[in-house]
Amino acid sequence: MASISAVIVAGGKGERMQADIRKQYLVLDGLPILSRTLLAFTKISVIDTIYLVIPEDDFDFCTRQVISPVLNKVRIQLVAGGEHRQASVYNGLSAITEPNGIVAIHDGVRPFVPVRPTEEAIRCAEQEGACILGIPVVDTLKNVDNEGCISNTMQRVGIWQAQTPQVFQYSLIKKAHDHVLDEGYTGTDDASLVEYLGSRVKMIYGSPYNIKITKPEDLIIARGILSHNQVNA
Repeated sequence: MASISAVIVAGGKGERMQADIRKQYLVLDGLPILSRTLLAFTKISVIDTIYLVIPEDDFDFCTRQVISPVLNKVRIQLVAGGEHRQASVYNGLSAITEPNGIVAIHDGVRPFVPVRPTEEAIRCAEQEGACILGIPVVDTLKNVDNEGCISNTMQRVGIWQAQTPQVFQYSLIKKAHDHVLDEGYTGTDDASLVEYLGSRVKMIYGSPYNIKITKPEDLIIARGILSHNQVNA
């Protein structure tokens, strides 16, 4: 059986959160957000190793304050982050020593990892090469011009909102990252890099609770998810 790894990126400054510390270290119901994300991955038994990509200056803090709740539950290797998310993911991928495995790439500030869809995405990626989680868009989408006026209304049929984890055969996602590095292309997620390479990416239903915590109001929503016990379903 191929090895299955996770690359969790948590290198953002969190400027939109307007907090004194990085958003991934903010406490959510007694635990740092990033600790909750790591704990969620311990429920995915097929994950062999987590490569946690954070600013190098945070290694000591993370070891003491973030990783301690998940000690002895999963193997975690710290990796120094890059200047931006794409570079941080690349650093995480470069730390993986098994070239024939599967890798799940995830945002550290998405603590409500849906376990069953993630396991399904892993199985799908083993067969298809690439599979990501997402949910269909339900709101009406508008294109707005530079003057703040609507230029057209988009058809939302077939439009999905991408989430993480995004799961790939390691050889495919590493090839995609190497390719865009040579081309100077920056994508908005890892799936877009595989698309840029010309490969297909499957999309399966994730979870509406799988939110990315980036703004103060997201913390309020996250507390509501916790209070209703809608976690990692």
